[in-house]
Amino acid sequence: MAGFAKIQSPGLRNGQGRVVADLHCHTSWSDNDQPVRSVIRLARARGVTHLAITDHDTTAGLPEAIRCGREEGITVIPGIELSAWDGKRNRRAHILGYFVEPGHPALEAVGGRLLAEREEAARQMTEKLAEAGYRIDWETVKTYAASSTTVYKQHILHALMDAGYCDSIRGALARRLFSRGDNGRPPGIAYVPVRYMAAETAIRAILDAGGVPVLAHPGQLGNFEAVEEWVGCGLMGIEAYHPSHTVAEIRRALALAERYGLAVTGGSDYHGNYGEDVEPPGTVHVGAEHLELLMRKRDLVPHL
Repeated sequence: MAGFAKIQSPGLRNGQGRVVADLHCHTSWSDNDQPVRSVIRLARARGVTHLAITDHDTTAGLPEAIRCGREEGITVIPGIELSAWDGKRNRRAHILGYFVEPGHPALEAVGGRLLAEREEAARQMTEKLAEAGYRIDWETVKTYAASSTTVYKQHILHALMDAGYCDSIRGALARRLFSRGDNGRPPGIAYVPVRYMAAETAIRAILDAGGVPVLAHPGQLGNFEAVEEWVGCGLMGIEAYHPSHTVAEIRRALALAERYGLAVTGGSDYHGNYGEDVEPPGTVHVGAEHLELLMRKRDLVPHL
């Protein structure tokens, strides 16, 4: 966690009666190897009182998560993380949506297309690896994604790890095989591009689903320059507190939030053993004042 311990949101200490909100967490419905109940139990054990389930491009796991949350004594906030593209600056962007309606047609439309494209890309990646001599096949890879809504490269890497090609899901092999070829370097032999929706489309879909759109980890993906533009499209929040953010990036996000009246969020971005670093739920979190502002933003969303 780059610098997070040095600069924190007010009210982040855990304690009796204290709100501890982790607003960015994934499950095995997307690219976490841990199922919903395990994630929720881990969050509860670590003192989290409010947990946003923000699986990539799907709300399929939310009914189960909400039910498990009630049973385990933790408040689950229904969310999503849409994978998007900033066409003006030619880079990726992730848009979080909070308090969305699970299964809303606006989210199903944009998320469903992307999930199908991810699946096809994963199939092509697997074929490329098999052609290159790796002992791997599509039917085997799909078994690793049995509880997910699509196949991610993490599932491919899990299969490769079990076949003895690496000892970690994230590492040198992953970078070598799946690199996008940034900074003039050639792409990895298994790289297959995926067409993402425009960030503006993601923001609109979340609003249509009754949710609050928030820019995820802008420091990680280099999205700070787009904030003013996307506020004009309906962006209502920014994730300041994230394991990848430096102190400077946290401060920059907080300054943008103050300038544009945005809600401030934060969370662990937990992906279980599929994550870059295993940051358990609650490692990064925000307190009551930030959660309350996010809820006030929800009340401003037009409900059509």
